[in-house]
Amino acid sequence: KVRRSNIADDVTDDLPLFSTGSDKEAILDLVTGRSNAQRQEIVQAYKSSYGKNLIDDLKYELTGKFERLIVSLMRPQAYHDAKEIHDAIKGAGTDEKCLIEVLASRNNQQIHNLVEAYKDAYGSDIEEDVTGDTSGHFKKMLVVLLQVSECYALFAAGEEQWGTEESIFIMLLGNRSVNHLQMVFDKYQEIAEKPIEDSIKSELSGDFERLMLAVVQCIRSVPMYFAKRLYKSMKGLGTQDNTLIRIMICRSEIDMLDIRECFRMCYEKSLYNMIKEDTSGDYKRTLLALCGGDDDLAGEFFPEAAQLAYKMWETSATTKVQLRPTIRPASDFDPADDAQNLRKAMKGFGTDEDVIINIVANRSNEQRQEIRQAFKSILGRDLMKDLKSELSKNLERLIIGLMLTPAEFDAKMMRKAMEGAGTDEHALIEILVTRSNGEIHAMNAAYRAGEAYSVLHHNNNNNNSPLVCELADACNEDSDDMEIKFMSILCTRSFPHLRRVFQEFVRCSNKDIEQIIKKEMSGDVKQAMYGIVRSVKNQSNYFAERLYKAMKGMGTDDRALIRIMVSRSEVDLFNIRKEFKETHDCSLHEFIQVETMVVSFYILHGD
Repeated sequence: KVRRSNIADDVTDDLPLFSTGSDKEAILDLVTGRSNAQRQEIVQAYKSSYGKNLIDDLKYELTGKFERLIVSLMRPQAYHDAKEIHDAIKGAGTDEKCLIEVLASRNNQQIHNLVEAYKDAYGSDIEEDVTGDTSGHFKKMLVVLLQVSECYALFAAGEEQWGTEESIFIMLLGNRSVNHLQMVFDKYQEIAEKPIEDSIKSELSGDFERLMLAVVQCIRSVPMYFAKRLYKSMKGLGTQDNTLIRIMICRSEIDMLDIRECFRMCYEKSLYNMIKEDTSGDYKRTLLALCGGDDDLAGEFFPEAAQLAYKMWETSATTKVQLRPTIRPASDFDPADDAQNLRKAMKGFGTDEDVIINIVANRSNEQRQEIRQAFKSILGRDLMKDLKSELSKNLERLIIGLMLTPAEFDAKMMRKAMEGAGTDEHALIEILVTRSNGEIHAMNAAYRAGEAYSVLHHNNNNNNSPLVCELADACNEDSDDMEIKFMSILCTRSFPHLRRVFQEFVRCSNKDIEQIIKKEMSGDVKQAMYGIVRSVKNQSNYFAERLYKAMKGMGTDDRALIRIMVSRSEVDLFNIRKEFKETHDCSLHEFIQVETMVVSFYILHGD
């Protein structure tokens, strides 16, 4: 939001800002309360009235990130982009992420303005500077993005010359309209039963892969692309202030409202609140002014974001996800030989943990059960007891967890979550909202075998009666009635059915089911309902976030880490790895190595 202003009044008001100490409040209000075009008029009027350069004065009076943000706001957008590109390639290293973000997200006119501004500001050709600092197919695609209308001629000559698989991606993504590519992507997914992003990830690598993915994401939804970039700039330890400043400035007068909605839709908080928690001082106050408001207070979608939310649920409902485990049955498997080697590793003085890890982490669960039987029949010993006596702490818990059947392991995790004075509600929610009917029944049987009673009942029938109106009506009732109705729907319908229900709910109510749960519910019920919705939308992403939360900050939640790594290693841990890297810009393998000394990373079979 910007207000119409009298430029002369703004310039007159500026004078006392630099007399006896800077009035940062006044600078903040004035700069963030004007459009970029109005700020350029202020710069000119300041020069005419006082014979001084306003940007130079701001640099002199302000400091730190606040100065960088205010000075960047005072530049024309094209010159701001030009400076970002120049800073990204100057010096010894190159900021490839900055190049990718700027060049993949700007339209033709913005790219044209950027090229002209770069030439004016630095006296050199941006294409020559960028190509001189990059290489390979990454460089070729950057050239395509910079050349705008010239890319058609470039491909006419270039495709035959390059003659590689990479050139096909460059040709496809570089010289087609956005609308055309959106239809191509939809048709590709229909035929291949996987999104184009998966093909890019499997065929390409490095900066070129990241650039192609950024182009595809911007074709699908520019606001969603920037929402993800903003989240990555603030998550974890430290803030990527350059990225945060760049995006908040360049999108504040274009599509910040839609970015805010996409941010709220994808993550567990509003963009406003994440900025509030991750920054401080005048810098924070300026960013919040650019953000414009807290979507956690709004509850409803803006029109464009509602369409996007509807499309996201459509994608979730129609995409066929191929579950990919990281542990598969070992070839040339000999349970008797494995049993003998395990016994040797534990016999005598000391224990050879490497042998134990190598065997247990490279056999499927069915093969591990055969090893248990062979250990008993050949050696007359209980493998589980021997492992418990020889191992300790987290390694013992991890190896024992792998040796249990999935049903036994889930039953044990449920019992651990409830024993003692407190209850681990997160563990209960995680297990119960992600297991299938068959897995729940098997867990019940395993729990009864050890405890003499059933801990739960799970009903996941597929009722196709319309539920959207029931959900909408529940939103208008008091919290107790709402929770009961939500529970009856979310806990008794299949995931495919719920995806369609949530999709229609967006269309009919213009509201976000996740946000309603967060806003209207509380405590364990809220966590359970929210966990169900997140798992319904994207279960691999749900587990990726659970793993991240288990390891981030001070200390590691080893129980959660072991529980997820064991239970998903033969189901979809590879899918979870992909979601983790996409969301957190770090592989799960690297994160485990950095955050813990537990040997769980062996289960991942490499990075």
